[in-house]
Amino acid sequence: MISCNKQLRLYSVLIPARDEEESLPETLADIYSLFTAAGIPHEIVVIDDGSRDKTWQVLQNLKITSIPTLTPVQNPEPHGFGRAIIYGLDHSHGDAVVIMMADASDSPADAIKYWHLLNEGWDCVFGSRFIKGGKVINYPKVKLWVNRVANFLVRLGFRHGLNDTTNAFKAYRRTAVDGCRPLIAPHFNLTVEIPLKAIVRGFTWTVIPISWKNRKHGVAKLKIKEMGSRYFFICSYVWLEKYFSRGDYKHKGNNS
Repeated sequence: MISCNKQLRLYSVLIPARDEEESLPETLADIYSLFTAAGIPHEIVVIDDGSRDKTWQVLQNLKITSIPTLTPVQNPEPHGFGRAIIYGLDHSHGDAVVIMMADASDSPADAIKYWHLLNEGWDCVFGSRFIKGGKVINYPKVKLWVNRVANFLVRLGFRHGLNDTTNAFKAYRRTAVDGCRPLIAPHFNLTVEIPLKAIVRGFTWTVIPISWKNRKHGVAKLKIKEMGSRYFFICSYVWLEKYFSRGDYKHKGNNS
């Protein structure tokens, strides 16, 4: 059941970036041009997460020359993907947020679909690359295999029907994000913590097919061998809430 149909006023695009000087100009230009053409009021909050290249200088230049809705911020130490997202949440102003990657792997057109669904009243909109209509381009085979196994196990443990929980590219009403606090995952496991908490705590959600393409520049920041135990920890943490908290954290209101 959709909780309400309150119209949203501002869409915050959160993009964590570490050493992404080559990818950001194309990524941000595409988001800005498509969102502007669609008439979506937005801000693009790029969180520089301890970059050692010219990421910060590139962001400053883009804000001045071509992307007025860009708001660059710098995440202080300690760094980490999850910490950068949390810092972006705390320094953005939208009543809806979407998390996107700096490497242009996520489609701005899909983010626009998210916005419209949030405006229909959904608390959360999740994308799946692995349902009918979804698409992946140049997905590394080993990473794909690990992805499918991990998502199968998460789906089995939570019985929620979502088959792409680990994908970061999701959108939320601000009330849903705030209802998932405190957020504790410092790394890529935050991409699992937020949607699982939202589902377990009773926020409304829907799923649409999305596309994903591999990066053109730089190297992926997710290191599979470093993340296994961290994903397990955060899934266990939310699983315990689901089955043993007796509903203490359940969402009881609506967005109206």
